[in-house]
Amino acid sequence: MSEKSSSSVSDEDADPESGQHVELGGVLSKWTNYIHGWQDRWVVLKNNTLSYYKSEDEREYGCRGSLCLSKAVITPHEFDECRFDISVNDSVWYLRAEDPEHRLQWIESIELHKAESGYGSETSLRRHGSMLSLTSAASALSATSTSSFKKGHRLREKLSEMETFRDILCRQVDTLQKYFDSCADVVSKDEFQRDRVEEDEEDFPTTARPEGEHNHNNNGSKEKLFPPASPKGMNGIDFKGEAITFKATTAGILSTLSHCIELMVKREDSWQKRVDKELEKRRRVEDAYKSAMNELKKKSHYGGPDYEEGPNSLINEDEFFDAVEAALDRQDKIEEQCQSEKVRIPRLTPVPPGDAYSTIGTHRFATKVYRREVEENGIVLDPLKATHSVKGVTGHEVCHFFWDTAVRMDWETTIENFNVVETVSDNAVIVYQTHKRVWPASQRDVLYLSAIRKILATNENDPDTWLVCNFSVDHDNALPTNRCVRAKINVAMICQTLVSPPEGDKEISRDNILCKITYVANVNPGGWAPASVLRAVAKREYPKFLKRFTSYVQEKTVGKPILF
Repeated sequence: MSEKSSSSVSDEDADPESGQHVELGGVLSKWTNYIHGWQDRWVVLKNNTLSYYKSEDEREYGCRGSLCLSKAVITPHEFDECRFDISVNDSVWYLRAEDPEHRLQWIESIELHKAESGYGSETSLRRHGSMLSLTSAASALSATSTSSFKKGHRLREKLSEMETFRDILCRQVDTLQKYFDSCADVVSKDEFQRDRVEEDEEDFPTTARPEGEHNHNNNGSKEKLFPPASPKGMNGIDFKGEAITFKATTAGILSTLSHCIELMVKREDSWQKRVDKELEKRRRVEDAYKSAMNELKKKSHYGGPDYEEGPNSLINEDEFFDAVEAALDRQDKIEEQCQSEKVRIPRLTPVPPGDAYSTIGTHRFATKVYRREVEENGIVLDPLKATHSVKGVTGHEVCHFFWDTAVRMDWETTIENFNVVETVSDNAVIVYQTHKRVWPASQRDVLYLSAIRKILATNENDPDTWLVCNFSVDHDNALPTNRCVRAKINVAMICQTLVSPPEGDKEISRDNILCKITYVANVNPGGWAPASVLRAVAKREYPKFLKRFTSYVQEKTVGKPILF
């Protein structure tokens, strides 16, 4: 996998004052899903945004996805030196570079763009500088305060009464204060005059004034030296009336406060009920959220690359086994549906009543599978041998359909795609094929030489043998990639045709032939799949494979000349 980088913007565009940097584009492997795994994508880093396209040539059709780097979190993988993850909220991109150097280059470039795109950066403050208006904030606060009483008419009326009482009380306090100030002035003047009279009496003694202290004015009338204070006080203030009014005002305030408190208590009860309901709703929402997150964590096995097969996989062996078994069950259901939609071709030849074999169109299943448990460096290498017999076909026909690449996809349901890398001879080809991925196992590919041969019997009483041998090889046109785990195989399909003599002068028909099949396989799957999973899959899949293949051969040979 190659990776390219391009600098397509000028120095002016890359001015740090603008918060933009040189565009970076190249090929990265992106995790698509658990079916297709890692796929090469053209990734572009520009204007604080990371976008990806299916290929560089398809950029004109628009990107397939993009991430804003303002709040992105870049996480280099702990074990994979070429992988790094980019997450924004719940969206996660799993990316792999060609080598650690390219990964470092991408991470540094992304971090640089991210630093200039965040709202905390200096350039972003220049671009987004704004302040909240204190006036608008105060207006919002005022609106909030008044709106909270829109439904409380009685409380609002009581508060209005409180405002009125406050104004009255303030005026009364001012009036009383003036009265008290006037009284204080009168007392001060009275004391001053009394002090002067006492001083005069000491200097000029006079006779006592029994009826009180009086002075004679120019008219001869008597005038008291210290007149008593008027009940209305100074400036015509009715102190007694003001005191009564003050007492009534304070009583009104206290009464209104009591009503306000009563209303607020009722309001508090009502709001408390609402708060309790909201808290209950919040509790249910939080429980639902936690439940959804737990389910999401369980289902996250079916997506993230951290849960796929590998030395540091987060999935345990039991979960691995269950996931593989569930995936195989789904494939079986799909295959059964496909088979049920096909129109079966009936056999044309009737079956004699006393035929020793099974009815036409079915198999005489005597499948036996033998395995020997062998492990090397923790990898299961169990050799396998299976024997099987099928009526109505010859060994040559079975081996032909097993070897012929033109019909491989018709019966082999585990292959995703394949191609002939090289034709060595008329009966030998080099084939590269990738198998369908069964999550969480990694996808496997195989490169092998496939040859078909006929081995003549050394004894005239023994049948001839047809053989197809597939064994792994290396080829420059099909090198291993990091997208698949390269498996090694050594497989042989050995077939012999047994013929039962027909009655009388009848010609040999398919009712008189039986093919004995011996299938031998020695497979090194590579990777890190648990041994229990590999053995369970082998036990389950090999008999199904033989049944599926031989059924296909029978269907294709119906009504056709026998090929010995």
